[in-house]
Amino acid sequence: MMKPIPNTDRRVVNIFESVFTPIQSNGKPDGEVLQLNDDKPLGSGFFIYKMEPGAVTVPHKHSGDEEFLIIQGDLRDHDGVEYRPGDLVWLRDGTVHNSTTKNGCLIAVYALEPDF
Repeated sequence: MMKPIPNTDRRVVNIFESVFTPIQSNGKPDGEVLQLNDDKPLGSGFFIYKMEPGAVTVPHKHSGDEEFLIIQGDLRDHDGVEYRPGDLVWLRDGTVHNSTTKNGCLIAVYALEPDF
């Protein structure tokens, strides 16, 4: 029979009820992050990224491939490509871009390195 998982080996939060950590890029506010694995730098591995309505990200270059899933809201890249809930996106290592959101968004992200 399997033993219960110890509390030290599991973290559970609700993304709609949790406190996110504000981040900055080049000294400017650049969204908020919710990340459970504190063994990795903030903004790397798997995390939830939140942008408030009207937010614009700082232009950045990806250090490693990045994958993300739009959970809710809207997101638009600088080249006009729009993402909506349910869109699963992959951006190649070295991609340079910035994004905007009209109504705000929540995004599940996997990235090897932080972009900020």
